[in-house]
Amino acid sequence: MALRRLLFLCLIFFSFTKIIALPKEQELDRISALPAQPPVKFSLFSGYVTVDEEDGRALFYWLTEATHNAHTKPLVLWLNGGPGCSSVAYGASEEIGPFRINKNGSLYLNKYSWNRVANIIFLESPAGVGFSYTNTSSNLKNSGDKRTAQDALKFLIRWMSRFPQYKYRDFYISGESYAGHYVPQLAEQIYDHNKKAPHPIINLKGFIVGNGVTDNYYDGIGTVTYWWSHAMISDKTYKSILKNCDFRSQQTSHECDEAVNYAMNREFGDIDQYSIYTPTCGASSRKKKKKKIEVSRSFKNTLIGQRFSGYDPCTESYAESYYNRVDVQKALHANITAIPYKWTACSDVLIRNWKDSDHSVLPIYKKLIATGLRIWVFSGDTDSVVPVTATRFSLSHLNLKIKKPWYPWYSSGQVGGWSEVYDGLTFATVRGAGHEVPLFQPRRAFILFQTFLLGRDLPTS
Repeated sequence: MALRRLLFLCLIFFSFTKIIALPKEQELDRISALPAQPPVKFSLFSGYVTVDEEDGRALFYWLTEATHNAHTKPLVLWLNGGPGCSSVAYGASEEIGPFRINKNGSLYLNKYSWNRVANIIFLESPAGVGFSYTNTSSNLKNSGDKRTAQDALKFLIRWMSRFPQYKYRDFYISGESYAGHYVPQLAEQIYDHNKKAPHPIINLKGFIVGNGVTDNYYDGIGTVTYWWSHAMISDKTYKSILKNCDFRSQQTSHECDEAVNYAMNREFGDIDQYSIYTPTCGASSRKKKKKKIEVSRSFKNTLIGQRFSGYDPCTESYAESYYNRVDVQKALHANITAIPYKWTACSDVLIRNWKDSDHSVLPIYKKLIATGLRIWVFSGDTDSVVPVTATRFSLSHLNLKIKKPWYPWYSSGQVGGWSEVYDGLTFATVRGAGHEVPLFQPRRAFILFQTFLLGRDLPTS
């Protein structure tokens, strides 16, 4: 009897010390202030979560809690694509995060930050992206969709142990570009994991994807159609690509590559393919054009939407300057292992060595639609890399029943875009937005996101 009582007291003691330790772990990740940051009233946290002890893989995250009543707001995970590009560089610093970066290295507030209505985690994934690292160099040359999703799930489970107040919070996943793979793949991992658990460990409610890679075949047809319909290529080149490119194949022919190279290097001109109607940034545009010559050797890779630059290459350079500062890394609790390379917006090594990539994520959409998750897909309509036509072609092959037919939605008295509501999925366009929708149309993107969280249709007036 005495032994049983002793064991009971020990159990209480260890449980109590564990509860006490958790807030301490959080406090170690708290950001007191970033260099040149304007004052804010919401909390910021960042740090590492190990997802593989044997290989030494650890993912870097940045949590920006909601500006008001954070304890009642949902939790949203944001993922950028690439594959191999940083959610800190793009999502946090150019799109939906609370701060933007000035040329002089100071920060200013983003009026339409998504943390006005949710707690946002920006995750640099997979290992090798941004500050996320691996101690096993071969990991950088064998990354792919499967391990990325598995590591992201491990991250969430372990992160929620560190932040137990979020464990049963309404949870959503969001992202863009090649995260068109990451987001539904992670959602599927969470759904399958929850089914095996005695009660849902992660309270997944849905996901929202922008300009996302969806299906290689339909995306391919839709992309070339966009180029032609927006007068970026000639009739002759359009016909040549359709004739010589097998969008179902993992390999491309010499004739296909020749046709695509001709389009990109002779007919496109010096434009930003991610936003075809906005200006480029001086000398940076010439550097960007050289990059596109390199990736266009494989039409399949071009269509994946490898991201070497955004709307403003100058803005991207501001981020690279800022996050390579020692004082910034110290404030973020980042680069604690002294990675032997500079922080960059995208990892060329991962992009070049991506091993497994689903040909299509439409089967995952079908599976998850049947579960009743809230699923939205949106497209900025001036992006030629993962264009609106590609997404519409892909989604049309889900053969979903239309609940609310095509209609214009409004922002500030102007048409913000168009939408169609299906049985199990909502599709919306954002008028005048490029690949990074919240960068080009921040107010419209915010209305879109807020409406998604509320589970409503977009405003019709």
